[in-house]
Amino acid sequence: MRIGGGVRAKSAGLLLLAAALLAQVAQAVKREDFKTCDQAAFCQRHRQFAEGVGTGASPYAVVDSSVQLRNHTLTALVQHRDEGVPLQLEVSFLASGIVRVRMQEESPLVPRYDDTQHHVLRGEGSALRYAQAEDLELTSEIVSGAAVHTVRYTGGGSQFSVRMAEQPWALTYLVDGKPTVQLNTRGLFRFEHLRPKPDDAPEGEWQERFRTWTDSKPRGPESFGMDVGFVGFEHVYGIPEHASPLSLKSTRGKGGYDQPYRLYNLDVFEYEIDNPMALYGSVPLMLAHSADATAGVLWLNAAETWVDVEHAKGGLFGRGTAVDTHWVSEAGVLDVFVLPGPDAPSVFGQYAELVEPTPLPREFALGYHQCRWNYIDTADVLAVSAGLHAHDIPYDVVWLDIEHTDGKRYFTWDAAKFPDPRALQLALARDGHRLVTVVDPHVKRDTAYAVWNEANERGLFVRAADGAANFQGWCWPGDSNWIDCFNPAATAWLSQLYHLDRYNDSTPHLFIWNDMNEPSVFNGPEITMDKDAVHHGAWEHRHVHNINGMMYHKATADGLRTRDAPSLRPFVLSRAYFAGSQRYGAVWTGDNTADWEHLRASVPMVLSNNVAGIHFVGADVGGFFGNPDAALLTRWYQLGIWYPFFRAHAHIDTKRREPWLLGEPYLTLIRDAIRLRYRLLPYLYTLFRSASLTGMPLLRPMWVEFPRETALFAEDAAFMVGSAIMVVPVTDPAESPSVPVSFPPHEIWYDIRTRAAYAGPLKRQFSVGLADTLVYARGGSIVPTRERQRRSSALMRRDPFTLYVYANRTGAASGQLYVDDGESYAYHAGAFIERDLEYADGRLVSRASTRTIASDAQAAFAESMAAVRVERVVIVGLPTMPAAAIIVENGAERTVEVSCVGANSATASECVIRDPAVRIGNDWEIRLD
Repeated sequence: MRIGGGVRAKSAGLLLLAAALLAQVAQAVKREDFKTCDQAAFCQRHRQFAEGVGTGASPYAVVDSSVQLRNHTLTALVQHRDEGVPLQLEVSFLASGIVRVRMQEESPLVPRYDDTQHHVLRGEGSALRYAQAEDLELTSEIVSGAAVHTVRYTGGGSQFSVRMAEQPWALTYLVDGKPTVQLNTRGLFRFEHLRPKPDDAPEGEWQERFRTWTDSKPRGPESFGMDVGFVGFEHVYGIPEHASPLSLKSTRGKGGYDQPYRLYNLDVFEYEIDNPMALYGSVPLMLAHSADATAGVLWLNAAETWVDVEHAKGGLFGRGTAVDTHWVSEAGVLDVFVLPGPDAPSVFGQYAELVEPTPLPREFALGYHQCRWNYIDTADVLAVSAGLHAHDIPYDVVWLDIEHTDGKRYFTWDAAKFPDPRALQLALARDGHRLVTVVDPHVKRDTAYAVWNEANERGLFVRAADGAANFQGWCWPGDSNWIDCFNPAATAWLSQLYHLDRYNDSTPHLFIWNDMNEPSVFNGPEITMDKDAVHHGAWEHRHVHNINGMMYHKATADGLRTRDAPSLRPFVLSRAYFAGSQRYGAVWTGDNTADWEHLRASVPMVLSNNVAGIHFVGADVGGFFGNPDAALLTRWYQLGIWYPFFRAHAHIDTKRREPWLLGEPYLTLIRDAIRLRYRLLPYLYTLFRSASLTGMPLLRPMWVEFPRETALFAEDAAFMVGSAIMVVPVTDPAESPSVPVSFPPHEIWYDIRTRAAYAGPLKRQFSVGLADTLVYARGGSIVPTRERQRRSSALMRRDPFTLYVYANRTGAASGQLYVDDGESYAYHAGAFIERDLEYADGRLVSRASTRTIASDAQAAFAESMAAVRVERVVIVGLPTMPAAAIIVENGAERTVEVSCVGANSATASECVIRDPAVRIGNDWEIRLD
């Protein structure tokens, strides 16, 4: 059966509801709608417990004679001194040096939720590579009257070891003999074991009220918490999503926040800036960095989680400088991974080892996305497309929000507004453009709606607390039910709805946007689903809340992947996310506001996601709520082109803001920015290739590239795009603001527009007008571009490349170029071209990467790209001016002219080799004469 068609009945009551909801979302965030720690009973209990614990006074100890090392796992029993419930501890050692710590009751009263690992970890956890028994060594000793056990890596990771104290129980991870990460050394570990309900159940443990809602909590208290200390560090990062600085603030004491960072996916429109409130996504990964080391911790739990942060200078607990954190989760199993580093690339690689890296996206998805709530009808969409063409603005995707549907029934079209959706998609595709439609997880409760009927008949909805009736709530369609994406039958069915024979009037040019998948429930507690709603397997929503959105995202991506034969890479945007969401598509920072404060805040938000493995991320350019003035919108485009995901979006009540509506000079400045994005698509796609292999972020905090520069550790205004480009966005509303720029040491930095050169270390103030941007190429880099302007990235597929070579202090540079078909999985079989580019001693050399796979697929792809060449080489920063270049390719030599502009006091030299005509798939070299 195909999904689509003509149910159009609407009640006056639903129209009134829709009007009320529109009025609601037009207001600023209501903080009273969302809990503080004091209003979450389990968080309050753990925080109060932490306040009453003395230094190292943990009541938990290892049970005598229970410690064993078997294969790759150290096991022990841990028990509270006043409770007779032993906890099973497992400390497992991965071959890479990652250590996994798990804890739950040895014999739980009922099973705890433990499937988060299967949804998040590589190969559902089965693909993790653990250490061999012969590579581990256990020694035990008595220290100050208490037993201490140490497991050392004896193989390639011999610098790593783990020390476990028995009384009180504590773990310390050591790198080269130095403590790096510590668990329970402050004694904050507390585990609420499962128990029968007592007659005098304490308030908040077996039932909890928030405003008008009551959480029945049928399993009682099942939370746990633990302190995690980062020894020798002053800065920690990650745990998105929060509208807060990149370097996480203290949440205890003065000078920081008075609430912990909260991880609980919520629909928080017009969110406040500089606040630890929960937002749309939750990634429980924290990184710590110092001039000497980088380490990380993944707290693998999908329930509501709170994290306190304390910066401990001056010897707290006798450890010197440290960042002490306290993690608390409401339910599930304690499952913690320690990532030892010892440097940032190692930590990123270790995290990717656990959860898989970001895969290569569809190439078109790196282009410009034009969106608003809502483009009204077919004529409106085609007019927007024509307007972009008429003003020579490239774009790849136009988007349709909820109003394109028949009465908010997803997988349908409003027949009056979009009478022929296939024709619309095909018209856009003629210029290489795609269409995206929104599909939200709520399903309109309507017996005449095929999607609802099928799901209801098959029992695929989330259940209410009684486990019998469907969970029911309000969202955009009014009365709605929610697909249970923890039910394999539900996700298989949902994925099939995206197939071309099910999604009425869809084509291979249609892609998907999953919004509201936290899930957002307008009449629910904290605008989300009741925690005691029941999912497949009789698990409560509290156990799975933070992965709910990811599971819907996954089902959608699976549907798009399997709709084509052979499979093509999907593109799906999701608002809610968790660790592992990077496998399924892009995310964005949610419903921001059109003001300078949100413009500034977008940088640390995107950076925090990138260091936490969510690489394909952006913020709504221009701000979702409100009407930006022309200067703000221009500055947002100038920044937004550097977001990995680049989309302009706006609320239904805002004024239209397509770039040409602003007039000059704003139109030209925005067009120039978007064109720069398209010129740099080869560089960005090559960065995605690197991320897919190494886990390295695309947008990088300055400290990632300059790990010993302490002045950059809290920097979150400037950032690096890969290793080659530094961006200092202008986020000051002044007409000609003075913007500080710190050029890191040991490098020459070239303004990519003017060729002005700056030798670091250097601090400068720049007075910038609206046409000025502060973007610098790093000396020693080679940046591939495509310079010919087209209507879309698809039309650039056969265009030639330009190589920009930026010489460092020694006159050398290096880079890479990666090319594949941009849409299939044939690259797994070798269907790609990947070149290592090196410039030194006047020679530019291109050689095949060592990752090149000799295969029929590789040969066929190379043949298909045989005519694609390098049409220009631009070398910036040469000390002498060559007159000619000798090209060596396929054993033949030829000479071409070189035109140069010499250096002066303001700019570096630039030499251009026009049309060297070397093929991108060949080995070649260019020698300057």
